[in-house]
Amino acid sequence: MAEYNSSESGWYVVHTYSGYENKVKTNIEKAIENRHLEDEILEVRVPMQDVTEFKNGERKTVAKKLFPGYVLVNMFMNDVTWYVVRNTRGVTGFVGPGSKPVPLTENEMKPLGIKSENVFIDFDEGDTVSVVAGVWKDTIGVIQRMDMNKQMATINVELFGRETPVEISFDEISKL
Repeated sequence: MAEYNSSESGWYVVHTYSGYENKVKTNIEKAIENRHLEDEILEVRVPMQDVTEFKNGERKTVAKKLFPGYVLVNMFMNDVTWYVVRNTRGVTGFVGPGSKPVPLTENEMKPLGIKSENVFIDFDEGDTVSVVAGVWKDTIGVIQRMDMNKQMATINVELFGRETPVEISFDEISKL
């Protein structure tokens, strides 16, 4: 077995049997808890997207897996974490050249709504903020909800005479 020992966490792609993505996510999370690996395997995701379907003449929005047969794992790669994830029931292996897992790059993570760097923020839900960049620049709003994983805040802005929720990246807002 190769020697793994990364000092930084990264998002790794794990290949699973088709249809086993959620089961693999649950099994990895149980292994993290049982082996006390919370500081080494940080998060397990099955990326989803909303898709509009037409069935029996009705329009329905349903959540579908973005990458069927794959699960994303944010982890520090070492011999123990590699072993735990690789030997999880339903996992067929890590994605990477040969047998060496390679973390996703910054550019590969952006479309997934994942940011690698941590942004330190001085605002919270209920705070009034000013938008300092992007299409809503110079708009003022109150933070309704914050998503730390996506590093996005939902603020209410006035649009056509009524309050409308808008999702804005943490790096585009500043506390008033």
